[in-house]
Amino acid sequence: MRPVIELGVNIDHVATLRQARGTAYPDPVQAAFCAEEAGADGITIHLREDRRHIQERDLEILSRTVRGWLNLEMAASHEMLTIAERWRPSNCCLVPENRRELTTEGGLDVVGQQVHLRDVCGRLAQAGIAVSLFVDPELAQIDVAQALGVPAIELHTGKFADAPNVQVATDELLRITRAALHAQTLGLRVNAGHGLHYTNVQAIARITPIVELNIGHSIVARALFSGFSAAVRDMKQLITQARQ
Repeated sequence: MRPVIELGVNIDHVATLRQARGTAYPDPVQAAFCAEEAGADGITIHLREDRRHIQERDLEILSRTVRGWLNLEMAASHEMLTIAERWRPSNCCLVPENRRELTTEGGLDVVGQQVHLRDVCGRLAQAGIAVSLFVDPELAQIDVAQALGVPAIELHTGKFADAPNVQVATDELLRITRAALHAQTLGLRVNAGHGLHYTNVQAIARITPIVELNIGHSIVARALFSGFSAAVRDMKQLITQARQ
């Protein structure tokens, strides 16, 4: 049997629904509780500059109540760094951020931002936070991430998930596999996520170096019809079966 794989459930879009009406519900904190009860290994949230979904109040409560790991996705900005140092989630994943995007569109340009990222990663590590960098499956980006001293990367799977045909999906899957193996040889923990759903997730989950998947939108979408706990259990079962 291959190594186990962990599931981080991204609860951003529970907060999206809440913010659409400006109500106190549905509460992403409750979603986190349901996700962990259903087998999630951790919880992921993205506190964006424009606060379109997750709020700092959510981070504050979740930092005290999540039983597994809490992964804060954040831009490498002074504001977010200060917030992370205040609440000290167990993990932080640095991501690119553009206010006009619907969702994160690609990986960080680690190669072009080495000096700035070195400072940000150093401060997060000093605060006792495990840092990962969200990167496209490109060897040069992974090499620089390793040189920055971070313990982990998260591979962007969006191009695979959004592939217009089987050939493109196959090519992207090969890129992700090669990137994961390369990162593993450098001693990096390899996580992955973006755009994964119930039909495509097992192809990624079978890539042995990947030890964690972060998935949100598809789980929240299924939960509308089957309930949040059932949606998390179904996803956890799929990725576990992929390693058997």
